[in-house]
Amino acid sequence: MSDAAAPLGIFGGTFDPLHIGHLRLAIEAREALRLGEVRFVPAGNPPLRGAPGTPAVDRLAMVRQALAGQAGFGVDDAEVLAATDGKPSYTIDSLERLRREAGPDRPLVLLLGADAFARLDAWHRWRELFGLAHIAVATRAGHELQVGAGEAPLDLEFRARVGDAVEIAAKAAGCIVPFAITALEVSASAIRERLHRGGDIRHLVPPAVLDYIESRQLYRTPHGH
Repeated sequence: MSDAAAPLGIFGGTFDPLHIGHLRLAIEAREALRLGEVRFVPAGNPPLRGAPGTPAVDRLAMVRQALAGQAGFGVDDAEVLAATDGKPSYTIDSLERLRREAGPDRPLVLLLGADAFARLDAWHRWRELFGLAHIAVATRAGHELQVGAGEAPLDLEFRARVGDAVEIAAKAAGCIVPFAITALEVSASAIRERLHRGGDIRHLVPPAVLDYIESRQLYRTPHGH
């Protein structure tokens, strides 16, 4: 299967800032799920969390610089470019656009952490996501998936759709596939807090991200400026 036909991973997030945990998730998802590429999609105006610590253009720039020259990874800037109107950035809109670009047959795989997946039923038009993409859920030791045992709508969807990497390659959308990743206790919020205190974040973020943060003195106050 050529990379152009192989499953395309879609990794959305605020990336405020991008850190090594994000990169490890993308690397391990690509290996475990046999993805041709992982496309990072920085959020423009994320609707289910507080305002990001830095403007969308800075978050996009950090992702671009961190991934420059790395085979198997790409960046989608559409949400950031559309963020100037102040409207929320919904995953369903990005998936509809990416499905149009990929065509009806290429498998699309939305990559989520276990915490995000557990709240999926709060997302805008969440049931429609399954018609556009598979959902792959990254789990790590101590943060196992707490979905599937009950009778809530998301539990029922999980039991009906749970599959594996083989099924991802066989059809364009519709499966839920858990996969294990290396447990790295790294979070963007902890990195921002360390920067607020004037702390050192070397080896928590890629060198290009560290350079970008230092050159612009991002996150050095509680408001990120």
